[in-house]
Amino acid sequence: QKFTPIRENHVGIYACGPTVYDKIHVGNARPLVLFDILVSLLRYHYDEVTYVRNITDVDDKINQRAEESGISINQLCKKTIADFHDDCKALNVTAPDIEPRATEHISEMLEMIEVLIASEHAYEASGHVLFSVSKMPSYGKLSGRSMDEMIAGARIEVAPYKQAPADFVLWKPSNSEQTGWNSPYGRGRPGWHIECSAMSKKYLGKEFDIHAGGLDLIFPHHENEIAQSCCAHNTKNMARYWVHNGYVTVNGEKMSKSSGNFTTVSNALTKHRGEAIRYALMAAHYRAPLDYSDMQVLEAKQALDRLYRSVGDAEASNPIPEFIDILNDDLNTPKALAFLH
Repeated sequence: QKFTPIRENHVGIYACGPTVYDKIHVGNARPLVLFDILVSLLRYHYDEVTYVRNITDVDDKINQRAEESGISINQLCKKTIADFHDDCKALNVTAPDIEPRATEHISEMLEMIEVLIASEHAYEASGHVLFSVSKMPSYGKLSGRSMDEMIAGARIEVAPYKQAPADFVLWKPSNSEQTGWNSPYGRGRPGWHIECSAMSKKYLGKEFDIHAGGLDLIFPHHENEIAQSCCAHNTKNMARYWVHNGYVTVNGEKMSKSSGNFTTVSNALTKHRGEAIRYALMAAHYRAPLDYSDMQVLEAKQALDRLYRSVGDAEASNPIPEFIDILNDDLNTPKALAFLH
């Protein structure tokens, strides 16, 4: 699709950031690098770009890791966020304009939940607040899948308090040992999806230009964000354009912590320079999968060395139009790198 911003010379972009229970792996780093390039390109074209990338610092994985590590949740989050920022710096990833933390926006989430209950798009049950998917006729429009397909392809929690299997949690109860906040529904904590809806609305408005994230977030995370936001704000869209990067794979299998086939960025940095890893992560088109290996990063370093030798001591100049045209065509980084060579 041709990109046209809502406001003539101001672009708003929101990207899903890390859940800070552990160091990021190379697969997590790919969207950081690719969306950094996208934002740079947008800044080249438009006078003002507001880039928001959140930090999820309330999550059951964080609670579990803190307990296993014998440290407080605050200590874990503080250290993990510092590690994340170090990794971003090593990869030459520019900081976003706004980096909101979920725990600092609980009131905004509760306000949105109240609106959804009042409009009967959400309901209370057993200390939980759930979104009623049946009240959203266009649910599934982002992924293009039917309700049956979505339920079959996701780990849907079966719970007696749900009116329908696909209904998802906006708020859930916390016991005395879990992170929690007081609310009209009792002491509890937010579900995962509501935070991005609340924070994107606060900093970019009810409807904004671009929402970015990994391919694995299309369903259920982004699908649920759309449902919450459109129903709470009575809008047709949450974001005008959706940008999703493909997986980083290892021998053809998706890199993930659950499968154990991952390399953390900090570990990769003990073997390779950050700019070589960055080059390797842009070597495939952003929507395509990218197979990661040490050999691939070594080849990226060799390619960078050739470019550096060619550039020598030449002074910086404005990019030539042909190079920008290549990136304008759906952020074609492999073709842009080939053009540089």
